[in-house]
Amino acid sequence: MEKILQVNDLHVSFSTYGGEVKAVRGVNFDLHKGETLAIVGESGCGKSVTSQSIMRLIPEPPGKITKGSILFKNKDLTKLSEPELRKIRGADISMIFQDPMTALNPTLTIGDQIMEGIIQHKKVSKTEAKKQALEMLQLVGIPSPIERLKQYPHEFSGGMRQRIVIAMSLVCQPEILIADEPTTALDVTIQAQILRLFKDIQQKTGVSIILITHDLGVVAQVADRVAVMYAGRIVEAGNRREIFYKGEHPYTKGLLNSVPRLDLDGEELVPIVGSPPDLFSPPVGCAFAARCDYAMEVCERVYPMKTALSEEHYVDCWLQDPRAPKPIKTVISTIR
Repeated sequence: MEKILQVNDLHVSFSTYGGEVKAVRGVNFDLHKGETLAIVGESGCGKSVTSQSIMRLIPEPPGKITKGSILFKNKDLTKLSEPELRKIRGADISMIFQDPMTALNPTLTIGDQIMEGIIQHKKVSKTEAKKQALEMLQLVGIPSPIERLKQYPHEFSGGMRQRIVIAMSLVCQPEILIADEPTTALDVTIQAQILRLFKDIQQKTGVSIILITHDLGVVAQVADRVAVMYAGRIVEAGNRREIFYKGEHPYTKGLLNSVPRLDLDGEELVPIVGSPPDLFSPPVGCAFAARCDYAMEVCERVYPMKTALSEEHYVDCWLQDPRAPKPIKTVISTIR
């Protein structure tokens, strides 16, 4: 399958009064054409910083990409100038931000906000831009699009606003769509509609999607491949079935065990004890060692080598070393 994006050894830091926060520490992943890659993990693990780094949207300063490359169409996005990046943002790579309530400008009509991107990147007339904006509103399921173009964000519900944000991100037909927690502020019914919309749009346009989320239920519905992130690193990655049914990293298992399930029959959820490490001075070994029931002495001293479990599935964990004690029993998730 064709690789459309390659992130290699990405490091991102933020300078603060307290010191340097090493938010992303050596992230590697590929995105293939037409697939959905989900990046999951707890809040503060570096998911959003990674996605914003791809778009080069982290504020510089205090943020800085200190190492690594982000390759798109044989161009390293980390080395492009701001004018070059503006040609790519919205046109080739687009992003849906976390909160649809604040992603729209309250002083402009929906039509003006959608048409702005079309006129900027496609250099078409206002009449043609309006026609394309109407087509996009129809694609994302907004009823009465002609009337809706003249309305302001406050005249729409949360679910409708999210559809409009999706329309704005897709109007220039990008090759990559980054969706950062796109369903967080929505109720369950609207969430399901938005996830179906993602699937429909991907089938119609062939767009590749990077989904940033902490919700494994969302991942189970839409993702093709999953990358599990912890303390600025991807600790396990594989296709959806491998992660949900054959996940081997203790952190992956902890995430799966903390998801509500219908078969628990009144049993309490099993939380992951403790908190993520301080990234002012991240551990030299496995960052999860302090919270792991199976941690060994080597885990705290040396970061584990990457172990390939299949062609797509790999994990960074010393428990996969042949010299390690008995392996952890694999937890099977019942999420569908």
